[in-house]
Amino acid sequence: MARNDGVNRTIVRNHDLKAPGDVAKIQEHNEREKTQYSNQDIVQERAEMNVHFKAPTASYTEMFEQLEREKVISTRGLKPDAVKFGELVFDVNSAYFYNHGGYEFAKQFYADAYKAAVEIVGGEQFILSAVMHADEQNRAMSEALGEDVYHYHLHVVYIPVVEKQVLWSKRCKDKSLVGTVKETFMQVSRSKKWASKPALDADGKPMLNARGKQILKSSYSVLQDDFFHFMRLAGYDDIERGERGSTEEHLTVTQFKVKAEQQRLEAVSEQVTQAEQALVDANAAAEKQEQRLHALKKETKTAKVAALTAREIKEMGKRNPLTGSITLTAQECGELKKHAVKGLAARAEIVKLSDKLSAAEQAASVWKQRYDSIHEKYEALKKKVQPYLTALKAAPEKVRAFIRDVLAHERENPERKHPSHSQGRDMEI
Repeated sequence: MARNDGVNRTIVRNHDLKAPGDVAKIQEHNEREKTQYSNQDIVQERAEMNVHFKAPTASYTEMFEQLEREKVISTRGLKPDAVKFGELVFDVNSAYFYNHGGYEFAKQFYADAYKAAVEIVGGEQFILSAVMHADEQNRAMSEALGEDVYHYHLHVVYIPVVEKQVLWSKRCKDKSLVGTVKETFMQVSRSKKWASKPALDADGKPMLNARGKQILKSSYSVLQDDFFHFMRLAGYDDIERGERGSTEEHLTVTQFKVKAEQQRLEAVSEQVTQAEQALVDANAAAEKQEQRLHALKKETKTAKVAALTAREIKEMGKRNPLTGSITLTAQECGELKKHAVKGLAARAEIVKLSDKLSAAEQAASVWKQRYDSIHEKYEALKKKVQPYLTALKAAPEKVRAFIRDVLAHERENPERKHPSHSQGRDMEI
């Protein structure tokens, strides 16, 4: 699963197909035999773009039976409920293929991955089907980039087999043959195919824990290593191995998508929260500028009122009709001086406040534009995620219950089971 950290990681998941019904469902999905799918990511018009590196010649179960008749495989000694089918899903994050050109690059990558699958399985004759799906959309990336982006991955359905040797017993008449190989055949055995193996040190010796017990290495961990190293040798030097111990290696397809959607919802919700906060900040800044503007207008008005006293000055004194000169009383003269001083101060203040008012109006205009822009983006984002927000607000418990039910269903019906280990042994994954 992508972590948005710029690292492209190889992942291969192994699923056990236990019951005939499981095999039939996988066949319907992989070979696109259905007319409708509950998976909304599947774009049926692109089904013809899916690529078979090995196409099935019949149903999976019929091919198994044919291989058994032809003695290519053997079910000798198997229990009736033994696991006879497995599926490997090879995967890399969608961004890796998008950044390398998409479909054509994915075809070449998975053609090489199929070669790795042949080695992992033990031979192409044990592979029933290998198909690259190119018709499943990555909704999160598509919405983020504003164009269709598809999640390319490879499904390989195979028969888990190991080489079985039968030795001549002591009852053999020819004593020289006792203990030698009587016959060799490929035995169907999921448990032996994926048995845990001893972890080795740099010298190739088994590693022991502090109690002297042998440390075991999960065969699924070896599977991750093998796929990664094979692709590196094939020339794909810009990929990394999936993280050790990560549950991504063991997620079913449904769990994988549920987890991806949970993370996608959390990311979108975080974007909404950030947009709301930005809107609040912009609104507060705009209000602050509005208050400042109002205060400056009030100061300007007071200054203008003071300037109006000039009319009173004009009306002071008495004009002599003969000489035209104006005579002021002592009181009027003192009043005139006082207004003259105030007038000069008021004129300077008016100029100062006018400059402040002009700057404040310009700042208020800028903040209003920012506010309108953020508000528009916020409304668009809120409309986009409204179904999620409505569901979470209206019925949060039901939404969480739905997620829990899906995950619980997957746990009750897992697509594969981890290998069992002996008590007292450590496990390295």
